[in-house]
Amino acid sequence: MSSFTLMIQGTTSDAGKTVLVAGLCRALTRRGVRVAPFKPQNMALNSAVTSDGGEIGRAQAVQAQAVQAQACMIEPSTDMNPVLLKPNSDIGAQVIIQGKALTEMDATDFHDYKTVAMSAVLESYRRLSECYEAVIVEGAGSSAEINLRDKDIANMGFAEAVDCPVILVADIDRGGVFAHLVGTLELLSESEQQRVIGFVINKFRGDIALLYPGLEWLQRRTGKPVIGVLPYLQGFHLEAEDAISCQQVLDPSKDNLRVVVPVLPRISNHTDFDPLRLHPQVDLIFVGPGQKIPAADLIILPGSKSVICDLQWLRENDWEQVIQKHLRYGGKLMGICGGFQMLGNRINDPMQIEGKIKEAKALGLLDMSTSLKPEKQLRRTSGSLRLDGNTPINGYEIHAGVSSGPALLRPAIQLSDQSDGAISEDNQIFGTYLHGLFNNHEACESLLKWAGLTSMDTPDYEARREQDINRLADELEQHLNLAKLFEAVDPDNTALRFSAHQTAFPSDDTVPH
Repeated sequence: MSSFTLMIQGTTSDAGKTVLVAGLCRALTRRGVRVAPFKPQNMALNSAVTSDGGEIGRAQAVQAQAVQAQACMIEPSTDMNPVLLKPNSDIGAQVIIQGKALTEMDATDFHDYKTVAMSAVLESYRRLSECYEAVIVEGAGSSAEINLRDKDIANMGFAEAVDCPVILVADIDRGGVFAHLVGTLELLSESEQQRVIGFVINKFRGDIALLYPGLEWLQRRTGKPVIGVLPYLQGFHLEAEDAISCQQVLDPSKDNLRVVVPVLPRISNHTDFDPLRLHPQVDLIFVGPGQKIPAADLIILPGSKSVICDLQWLRENDWEQVIQKHLRYGGKLMGICGGFQMLGNRINDPMQIEGKIKEAKALGLLDMSTSLKPEKQLRRTSGSLRLDGNTPINGYEIHAGVSSGPALLRPAIQLSDQSDGAISEDNQIFGTYLHGLFNNHEACESLLKWAGLTSMDTPDYEARREQDINRLADELEQHLNLAKLFEAVDPDNTALRFSAHQTAFPSDDTVPH
């Protein structure tokens, strides 16, 4: 099969790489092109489970863990993100290769390991390129991380290895966009500079005509075309890989259900709460260190990559007292994955899988204990909520802990082959290992009703996500000259089929020829 590869790299983290890859994937899929996303190396605490039981970054996953593979309308595979690093300290991370957790490494050890990791990266890329007509690759962080250039597998090191063209994307909303683009380009080697075929500017607000002098200067200065300028998309939602905003603007005139989530130092899969953030009847509040903990209807303890250390952080930041008071006043409490483990009596980590502390007293709110094991539980599953006995639910498990105790005799969820989680006898506390609960429309309504929301107007999160992916592709069609771009990447037109559209620029000089 003839195929082509295009790589999207950024001048900074959160420049728009994930968004651009997702939009290009959907635009190509609309044209009838079989396309797959690929991210050689990812560092994130948000991950998902593939259908074959592997673990990859959420941005490359699908359906209940969607973004880029959903944009391609395909199932995710571990080949789409062959190297995933999940930080468990400031200097160390769990290393996941092709979906399987191999070991823990500090930054120095992983740097030496990159040669081995590159072999897995190239093996996964080869399989994808053999199965798909196009592979759209996402870089990590910035292309110009000078201290990480040696043995690089995430950005230009990969692009050079497979000899693919690169687009640089920068976020104008941060300010200094021309300095970001020119500075990044100048810090690359001569061969790397030559493989950059153009720039995309992301999140522009205002009159595009005011930007033209800067675009013309940039093209003269670098000799590289500006492929397009994407507008700031109000109300647009795409799951973030790690960034969490702790700044919320609440409308005091609305009698919304208030949900409070602590931002643990090693919080994982905070995207579990995206459906709540988008719910018109829910005020979701992330509370970071040093911030006042507000009154709530529901407190949710999220997943954690280092449960005992994050449990200590909760105590140091007065969460234990707040939770006890919250329960005394009739509030509801929920724990997901690591947060569920914290609700028990003890957490044991005898093999020091997640840190140096071997055991700790937990919150003592559910009569159970958890032991961390070296083999992760990785699977997608489905079942029904036990809150009402019949609400269907599906989700996925990613955890090293095994819990046991009398509390589990009152399970929260009945799966197809076993029970999961626990509900307290007074019905105030709900714990589960499943991620993705709120993505299910009916399950989200059932859980919010349990938490105290009386009348429901729950949006369909899956439909909203599909709508936003299509909206993103529409914006790319309007503001980027995709036909010219793809012709530059695949000049023989061996893999692609094109459709005409309007570009936002006054001439074709802004796109590659």
